[in-house]
Amino acid sequence: MNFTTPNVISLARIGTAPILIYLLLFTGPMFAALAAAVFAVATLSDYLDGYLARSYGSASTLGKFLDPLADKIVVTVALIMLAGIARSPRVPAWMVAVLVSREIAVTGLRAVAASEGGLVVAAGELGKYKMVLQALAIEALLIHYTYFHVDFFAGGMFLLWIAMVVSVWSGIEYYVTFIDVVGPGQAAEASKQRTFDKRRAGG
Repeated sequence: MNFTTPNVISLARIGTAPILIYLLLFTGPMFAALAAAVFAVATLSDYLDGYLARSYGSASTLGKFLDPLADKIVVTVALIMLAGIARSPRVPAWMVAVLVSREIAVTGLRAVAASEGGLVVAAGELGKYKMVLQALAIEALLIHYTYFHVDFFAGGMFLLWIAMVVSVWSGIEYYVTFIDVVGPGQAAEASKQRTFDKRRAGG
């Protein structure tokens, strides 16, 4: 395995997920602040490993897998815990279901595109905005309490609503792009070719 510095950072980011789970099992400002700090470090490390990979040409196939995986694990863990945490108010579970379902659907489409001759459907601008809004929303929701007359939970929910709308919108955009790139005809042809190859190998 190619354990470059960006890949090690991605693995460390995945390692923050169980820490988040543990901290969010407890209530109170101290644990909320610690959870917010851990998530902030994980978010900042995402930009760091991307910068290192681009700047030093250390991008790798493993890194292309680990980087988005780390993002999805940390964000999904944070959202699920925020919906089930023992403090009130909580993030509505249905919002978490929508956000997580979108991520699963897009990941599935990417896997299908990759199987069709290694096609890559690039994420659009909306997807990038979604990531930023989602990270800011989760950070505020993890802080939860009111500081300096700022209700961080209310602010986080406001951002999460926007992030959810952008997330669904970008998911639809990604699906349309996927259809344009792969196309029903190309997908069917690739499927026939795979069937032919299997029969030829068996015969």
